Amino acid sequence: MKGPRSGRGVRPRVVVLRTAGTNCDLETVHALQRAGAEAERVHVRRLAERPADLGRYAILVLPGGFTYGDDVAAGRVLAVELRARLGDALGEFVAHGGLVLGVCNGFQVLVRAGLLPGGPAALGPEPQATLAANESNRFECRWVHVSVRGGGSPWLPERDEVWPLPVAHGEGRFLTRGPAVLEALEREGRVAFRYVDERGRPGGYPANPNGSAHHIAGVTDPTGQVLGLMPHPERNVEPWHHPAWTRLGVRAAGEGLALFRRGVAAARSG
Repeated sequence: MKGPRSGRGVRPRVVVLRTAGTNCDLETVHALQRAGAEAERVHVRRLAERPADLGRYAILVLPGGFTYGDDVAAGRVLAVELRARLGDALGEFVAHGGLVLGVCNGFQVLVRAGLLPGGPAALGPEPQATLAANESNRFECRWVHVSVRGGGSPWLPERDEVWPLPVAHGEGRFLTRGPAVLEALEREGRVAFRYVDERGRPGGYPANPNGSAHHIAGVTDPTGQVLGLMPHPERNVEPWHHPAWTRLGVRAAGEGLALFRRGVAAARSG
């Protein structure tokens, strides 16, 4: 499989993977198109029939939803499918410079497949982390704030920022297999998003909606090419997506669009 190539001035091709229960694919396609990409929704079984087709794209996105009804555990069925049918193709895709994004259920899938936080080399049935049930014991569907770590990934802004983003999940508590994994994530600067209050300060519930260790809302793999996060950037793309948009002044876009623009720009120049 040849690596993805876009070239300057060309709209990078993006595959938005879907299956039964995916329900944020259309919003994700809109965000990617708004960011300057050519996005295509593809069913996972169609891609599994021809894994080499992944090489036609510069970016792979796993959107939010409830794949396979979150049977057994959120994202686990699709994670098994990815490992079994697309594991080698995913490893080659990242090795050749491909970018991967998982949002909410997509993040759960990447973690349970092993692609996060360890990268393609860690794909397997014993992942280094998991996303457990929220400590509140309920589905959290509301707006939160996250601090964004600048740099370290093609997906992230150059400087630290604070974004308002909505969450909608019942299993979002990020936990690692042991303290060594968590220490490595912190030491290597791979905690990309952290739950904070509106002033940018980490805190307990409700600022942290699920009880994640170290308030973690999103992480990258060692290359920075693979990013996963629980909040939904595709739901804060237009200025009026924010519930208080009439009081925020004139804005060209919602904060979430910056993530998609960064990824598309990286694919275009890669």
